[in-house]
Amino acid sequence: MKAARLGLGKRLKTFGTRAILVVMATMTALPEFVAPVAAQERRYYLEDRRYERPQRRTLMDLFFNDRRSRDRSVIEMQPRRKRRAAPASAPRRPVRTAPAAPVIAAEPKPEPVQKLENAKKVLVVGDFLAGRLAGGLDAAFAENPGVVVVDHGETASGLVRQDHYDWPQALPELIANEKPSLVVVMIGANDRQQIDSNDAREKFRTERWFEIYKQRVNEFGQIARDHDLPLLWVGLPAFQSASMTADAVTLNTIFRTQAEEIGGEFVDIWDGFVDEDGKFIVTGSDVNGQQVRLRSADGINMTEAGRRKLAFYVEKVIRRHLGDLPPAEMVNLDGSNLPALPVLPGTPMAAIVSTQPIALSDPDLDGGKDLLGASAPAPALSQSPRDLLVTRGELPEAPAGRVDDYRIKATQ
Repeated sequence: MKAARLGLGKRLKTFGTRAILVVMATMTALPEFVAPVAAQERRYYLEDRRYERPQRRTLMDLFFNDRRSRDRSVIEMQPRRKRRAAPASAPRRPVRTAPAAPVIAAEPKPEPVQKLENAKKVLVVGDFLAGRLAGGLDAAFAENPGVVVVDHGETASGLVRQDHYDWPQALPELIANEKPSLVVVMIGANDRQQIDSNDAREKFRTERWFEIYKQRVNEFGQIARDHDLPLLWVGLPAFQSASMTADAVTLNTIFRTQAEEIGGEFVDIWDGFVDEDGKFIVTGSDVNGQQVRLRSADGINMTEAGRRKLAFYVEKVIRRHLGDLPPAEMVNLDGSNLPALPVLPGTPMAAIVSTQPIALSDPDLDGGKDLLGASAPAPALSQSPRDLLVTRGELPEAPAGRVDDYRIKATQ
């Protein structure tokens, strides 16, 4: 019995040793076995366009002849189809595109009118409102070759702070350099502050402040009168602030009084920027009667339409002082630019007689002595407010009791 046990033990030992050797040999040959299989799978994929979902191989798969590989799911990969090229003779299919938006060409800006060498200059001086006025006047006389607007407005200047900009000292030099035919002043919007007086500062709206300010307005305007130039002093408009509007009325009273004392002319533009009750407006009628925005968001500055309306009141007075100006466009008719005459069908060219135009300034050519309508009716003795504004640039007196009624201020 003991001998049988020993024999069984030796056989088991021998079997275990052999099993270990088989396992070691298998592990050694595994890389050589896996590599060909992987290569075969890659080749299989490239040739048949098939791809087997990969599964990890185990030692049991090798011993039992890889039975589980029979249940693998196969994913068929469809080969990529090549796009056949269209024959050269076949017409190409038109590509539909959205219709392009029509391009609207911008209207070309007219070229500026060439000013004459002897054009009359209008010198505009003052603060930031004077600069706005100069821009409006430049647009008003843009097509007139006989007028040039010279803008010398200093934005933060005034008649109070002469340490910032000394207008009584700068104006004579400007007149000597520019040689203007007329001086336009618009100033005062920055003067609502203390004024220097003999090393002292006077508060705004005190009696002493008004005395000093009147004197400076008189001296400033007298410079233009000393050069024998017409002086137009433009008043301040209403502002959105009620206190600024009240101060503007007070300063306009001073400007009117002092300008008229030295022989100048005060241009009142108040009605253009207030309603019927004399209150400030942001939107109103422009020079063409259309409702537009006249003032900027701060209630002080002017929009482009506001500048043009501001210049509308001053333009009429300037034309009256400058006298006869050359028209905006002068066209001379001669044989080269006669207007085309309508020709009836079938009329031979030899039957058409071209004549030179007859000058309207020489009526004797047609045997007459006077032009048609030369005996115009006598002008009316009194002109309407509209006629005064259009022809002379004069506004009617403000209604009695309104804030800009200067007759009340003058009597106080």
